[in-house]
Amino acid sequence: MTGAALSYDDVRELRGPLLVLGDAAGVGWDEFATVEPTPPGEPPRHGLVLEVDRDLVTVQVLEGTDGLTPGGLQVRFAGRPLHVPVGDGWLGRVCNGRGEPLDGGPPVTGGTVMPVNGWPLNPVHREPPHEPVLTGISVIDALTTLVRGQKLPIFSVPGLPHLTVATQIAAQASVEGTGFRVVFAAMGMPHADIATVRDRLEERSAAGELVLLLNSADDPVIERVLTPRIALTVAEHLAYADGHDVLVVMADMTSYAEAVREVSAARHEIPARRGYPGYLYSDLAGLYERCGRVRGRPGSVTIVPVLTMPGGDITHPVPDLTGYITEGQVVLSPDVAARGVYPPVDVLSSLSRLMRSGAGPGRTREDHLDVAAQVMASIARARRVAELAELIGTGALSETDRRCLRYGTVVEERLFHQGTDERRTMDDTLDRAWSALAELPLQELAMLPPALLAHHLPATDGPPTPDGPDDTGADTAADTATDADARSRA
Repeated sequence: MTGAALSYDDVRELRGPLLVLGDAAGVGWDEFATVEPTPPGEPPRHGLVLEVDRDLVTVQVLEGTDGLTPGGLQVRFAGRPLHVPVGDGWLGRVCNGRGEPLDGGPPVTGGTVMPVNGWPLNPVHREPPHEPVLTGISVIDALTTLVRGQKLPIFSVPGLPHLTVATQIAAQASVEGTGFRVVFAAMGMPHADIATVRDRLEERSAAGELVLLLNSADDPVIERVLTPRIALTVAEHLAYADGHDVLVVMADMTSYAEAVREVSAARHEIPARRGYPGYLYSDLAGLYERCGRVRGRPGSVTIVPVLTMPGGDITHPVPDLTGYITEGQVVLSPDVAARGVYPPVDVLSSLSRLMRSGAGPGRTREDHLDVAAQVMASIARARRVAELAELIGTGALSETDRRCLRYGTVVEERLFHQGTDERRTMDDTLDRAWSALAELPLQELAMLPPALLAHHLPATDGPPTPDGPDDTGADTAADTATDADARSRA
């Protein structure tokens, strides 16, 4: 019945947001419906078919059923799932989770309409990601570089500034060239957080580079399920039809998964792990796999979903299943946040599996990958030394161990910590990394080639040694590398 409209008025029950319609035939699951009061007097409401049982149809009304009476309704079915207009008309607009304007402007229009569920992208036509998206956040750009066409989630726990990090990425992210666009989809957010998002992204929205879809915590649950689908549908057209590079930030995917669970319960489906439906994995994959690059087309869709892990449990179904689908993760840590570091990224738990494809010579800088590897290795060493110091005391450490311990503090202060509205270039980020590495003895920089050490390592006087001379006889890495370079030139 695609393209035809079926209308029925045998409303059997109104139960919360659900409308049960009887004596209905030819209606399919997930069809879009319009609920019209008769006689006309109130604006029509909209819904989606949740369940079809012979001639009984259960419709989830997006605006709720308050004020409606069963005897005065006409339900009209579109004969197809929800479609939305697509195109540049979305840019600069602020809408609710189902695409209706919140900014006082007219409804969004476009010359083309597309289904919100999208179409599967043929893997044969995918182009491997290989160009960076720079967020302006040092710890991400340096150690977990985001690549165009990648899906890189942010794992957090309640109480950490994950929303601040997400909005900072949306406000600052860029790629080389022109045509970069951002779609921000908020799901289940309190109104105070929504106001924060709108204020933080006002500049990008005014520049016509941003689409905001805001689903608040008191909006209908079914709207929360639609919000990321509408966001990705808009992004796909901007990318693959208009040639833009599009970043889609989705926060919070845990709220989305909770909505999926609630809708599943309304359909009386058998629950699986922790009450979530058994198809949660394929449902999440249906969203995340809509990103990427298409061979022969200039645009791309990059996804950064944000997930809050209940109780900090990374084995919770939502982060657990997300980890199987995505290409790495950025993990926020309460321990790092307690030290006053923003963003509080646990770098040893974070990973970008596509980083080597999007960083290095010709993409970021020739020393990027080597520096990132050395920074990570030295952080791991500093963490082991800190654990040792808790057992035997700092005074019993060797001078090399003390410098490694100092490096752990310096790298957080100089490289990882930055302001919530501070945007750093890649050169600034890597120079900060070199500055922190200069605190280490040269023998600790075994992962860096001598040519890079001679060219990039800054000179320093080294840290004070109040307990006597260096028991290893090692100068700071910068001093040793500078002396060696001078001798080679002589």
